[in-house]
Amino acid sequence: MFGLLRAFHDLVFPPRCLSCERRLDYSLPPLFCEYCLANIRPLVSPLCTCCGEPFPGGEDHLCGQCLSNAPVYESCRSLFYYQPPLTELLVKLKFSGRTEVVPTLSSLVEKYGLLTGLPEIDIIVPVPLHIKRLRQRGFNQSILLARQLLPENKALLNVTALVRTKNTIPQSSLSGKERRANLKDSFALTSFEAVKNKKVLLIDDVYTTGSTVNACCRILRKAAPSEIHVLTVARSVSRSYATSTSILPPGQAGKSRG
Repeated sequence: MFGLLRAFHDLVFPPRCLSCERRLDYSLPPLFCEYCLANIRPLVSPLCTCCGEPFPGGEDHLCGQCLSNAPVYESCRSLFYYQPPLTELLVKLKFSGRTEVVPTLSSLVEKYGLLTGLPEIDIIVPVPLHIKRLRQRGFNQSILLARQLLPENKALLNVTALVRTKNTIPQSSLSGKERRANLKDSFALTSFEAVKNKKVLLIDDVYTTGSTVNACCRILRKAAPSEIHVLTVARSVSRSYATSTSILPPGQAGKSRG
């Protein structure tokens, strides 16, 4: 019966690719056509064993930056490269309310087994939105992602321990230095006990320069957690790295269609 209902639904409301709007033959996630799906690349080894920065080849090891200046977290991992069509998809989620993006991302994570080896955790903390931004958007994408990606750990999710105290301008429009200044004194803890001696997993959508997650981790560190780990859906890489691998630079996804 469920199959018949879904078939009828797909007939009345034809499913389309979340990226290019191409007609699909199915309505189960991941909602991507074969062309767009081919340009979504999981971020896997070789990586820096601390910050998760990808390497062109070789084995996992500490990068030079982490060796010279250890981050405020124990580990940081991202699931996908931040390249089209994933870039547009996350923009649609945040600024157009396209929450159907989340189960599609979750299905891809499961398909590629990207959460295997996740550290043991005691508390999941999503990067918070300021109350004004939350009211405008209607949801916090980091909370949605945490619930969808880690459903078996939903009891560990704490959406109030870390709050945003300043309604800052969007980070996407700023340089690295401006991003750090923009986030100064932007976060605060509401409960030190919720974090003290705990293994914390901080979740966000995108790792670009690391300014947001580092600002959050510095505040979390004040409560003396035993460990802090970071998980983001996507991560930006340098143009030089993209050129040395098969990663498509911005604007090139889908051009192989002819």
